[in-house]
Amino acid sequence: MNQQPDHFRQEFIAFAIKKEVLRFGEFKTKAGRLSPYFFNAGLFNDGESLMKLGEFYAAAISKSGIEFDMLFGPAYKGITLVASIAIAFARNGHNIPYAYNRKEAKDHGEGGVIVGSPLQGRVLIIDDVISAGTSVRESVEMINANGASACGVAIAIDRQEKGLGALSAVQEVIKNNQIPVCAITNLDDLLSYLQNQPGMANNLHAVEAYRQQYGVAES
Repeated sequence: MNQQPDHFRQEFIAFAIKKEVLRFGEFKTKAGRLSPYFFNAGLFNDGESLMKLGEFYAAAISKSGIEFDMLFGPAYKGITLVASIAIAFARNGHNIPYAYNRKEAKDHGEGGVIVGSPLQGRVLIIDDVISAGTSVRESVEMINANGASACGVAIAIDRQEKGLGALSAVQEVIKNNQIPVCAITNLDDLLSYLQNQPGMANNLHAVEAYRQQYGVAES
């Protein structure tokens, strides 16, 4: 990958802020919390951004050590993500098959809900974030139903905050599905980045306060 292993996490945060994918302010989460930051991967919405995003994912996946045979991206955001990651790996000499699902089964042509390579072997699920873990659970069920096995999940950012209980959404996915989760970056990385940005002191204090209230230990 283009990023050095020790730096890609911080580089990704700078990239996300530049593209206004990672924003600061006051945002209401699905849990009803007022978060001082918001991440929307859907705003990586041009060719160059998607190309770089795929490279960041590929770097994180490679560093994680998760062994896999193919990639799977749940509709809808996962479709562009999984394609960009497959391209990033191919550019580095690793031609990896990928697939994604339709929201509704197609009753003509090739039919079915799976598009791309047949689901087989060890399948790595690709998503942007994990909120309630519903998308991961549905993906695991789909992969199992096709005779393959889910071997892990790769996401862009781990918010490292409590879900319904003491565990984070990522920790719940790890526990409930018995598979590892890797992320390009997480809340710890974001705090480290903000600590080195003198002009973002107010954002740093807000994120630190939020972590004190809702944070969990690293997933």
